[in-house]
Amino acid sequence: MVEIYISLGSNINRQHYIEQGLNALTDAFGTLTLSSLFESEAVGFAGKAFYNMVVGVSTELTLAEVAETLREIEFAHGRSLNAKKFSPRTLDLDLLLYDVIITEEPAQIPRNEITTNAFVLWPLAEIAGHLVHPIVDQSYEELWQQYDQNQQQIKKVPLIWARVNKEI
Repeated sequence: MVEIYISLGSNINRQHYIEQGLNALTDAFGTLTLSSLFESEAVGFAGKAFYNMVVGVSTELTLAEVAETLREIEFAHGRSLNAKKFSPRTLDLDLLLYDVIITEEPAQIPRNEITTNAFVLWPLAEIAGHLVHPIVDQSYEELWQQYDQNQQQIKKVPLIWARVNKEI
């Protein structure tokens, strides 16, 4: 079993697609460790604000199988095959970490966005703060504490997920 961390994001019908993403990830991987849900401005384009969070899970799937599963979930929830990198999203799933592996294929692991975007780093630090980034050799909690938190506007918002029947 390996520990993986996945970021979820949506800026189209945000609450609905975050909940649908959580349901699909639970169906695919089992029990999830959830960060808080955050609202942040779109990065790289002018658009509606995003909801973002990070989930952790243990899996026996290979890196390639995880990447394919995430892609299938995105497509099943309205992701276009030809979607531009910086554009509105129904559901965006990015594999952030796959154990301590460092690779570029079939996905960039660890994702560069971990150290550059508050909406990835803060939720990752919440649920995996003790883990050490395999390239920069600092914990995610340390990286969050050093991050210029005025750089991006981000705030916690309530997550109501019917599957667990409680507010997170």
